[in-house]
Amino acid sequence: MRHRASALFRSTFGARARVAASAPGRVNLIGEHTDYNGGPVLPVALALRTTVAAGPGTAGVLELTSERDGRLARVDYKEGRPAGWVAYVAGVVRELAALGAAPAHGARVAVAGDVPVGAGLASSAALTVAAAKALATLAGARLTARQLAGIAYRAEHDHVGVRCGIMDQTIAALARPGHALLIECASAATRAVPFRGRLLLVDTGVRHDLAAGALNARRAECEAAVARLRLELPELFWLASWPVTWLARLKQALPQPLRSRAVHVVGETARTRFAAQLLAQGRLKRFGELLYESHESCRRLYECSAPELDTVVAAARRAGALGARLTGAGWGGAVIVLVGGREAGVARREARVAAAIKRAFAKHYGREPAITAAKPSAGVRREPVG
Repeated sequence: MRHRASALFRSTFGARARVAASAPGRVNLIGEHTDYNGGPVLPVALALRTTVAAGPGTAGVLELTSERDGRLARVDYKEGRPAGWVAYVAGVVRELAALGAAPAHGARVAVAGDVPVGAGLASSAALTVAAAKALATLAGARLTARQLAGIAYRAEHDHVGVRCGIMDQTIAALARPGHALLIECASAATRAVPFRGRLLLVDTGVRHDLAAGALNARRAECEAAVARLRLELPELFWLASWPVTWLARLKQALPQPLRSRAVHVVGETARTRFAAQLLAQGRLKRFGELLYESHESCRRLYECSAPELDTVVAAARRAGALGARLTGAGWGGAVIVLVGGREAGVARREARVAAAIKRAFAKHYGREPAITAAKPSAGVRREPVG
């Protein structure tokens, strides 16, 4: 895959790329819609990656191509907001420029990868983190992984307008193989947690556009909930900071749908911190039960599921999976399924669960979902230029 980006650069621009970098997609094990509410999340990076190959260009000009659309875009990154995926890279360059770490003479960029777009696997973060690494390297700047995550977050949040949290960019930059990463989003504190389970990723094929719709609406609802709850707790800044023992008081203070949104966030915050403890102890059965609880809360309280996601989770439960839930905000995208750990016979259970999910999905929708094994992988890295 890394060679595809270099080959695309060469065929498009007639020259060899100077640098290349890649970053992973991710699945969030648990902690849905807690990130932008100041709570914890527990993602793992995927083996699926996006690679950005880059070389010098014309001063002030960003030239870009992607193997997904095959077109060449030429933009002045300082002016306005370009359309589509180009806006993410333009935002990265603006953020690098603010730090004095952007290429002085413009840049040419080619993008290739296998992180599905719109599947809830953080394809935009994989793109922005990889672009930040490649373009900073092209400029001769040495930035830390946390700096790259911050640049990528601001590019998506401030320049593209997706009201996301810091999770996707943080895991793309800081991930370790074989580990999940507990991220406390209010403080940006992180802790690597060993992951010993066997995980399936089920892509329903239903795509979503987070910048255009429900994610921004949900965030506005959460902010409205915080504004009301400050009458009860004036020092409250993050919705996730509301004490879980005060849920009855929260329910009395909020009308619908703010009440349901807030109950989900507060409950999911407690579930996620407990889940990290269970994972560290290797207690996968109880961990899996929390995944099912999380999905039900997303479906019923946060109303961010979809029929296809619910079908997969129900089929996984009937087939004996330890846990399953939507991942990547919802409204389409993917489901993670925990089939077991390293015990004898887990491979047979994995095959049985996958077959059951395919049968149930085909019965309802006339097609089978894509199912792959998901193994916790590494974060951003520089790649050789082919």
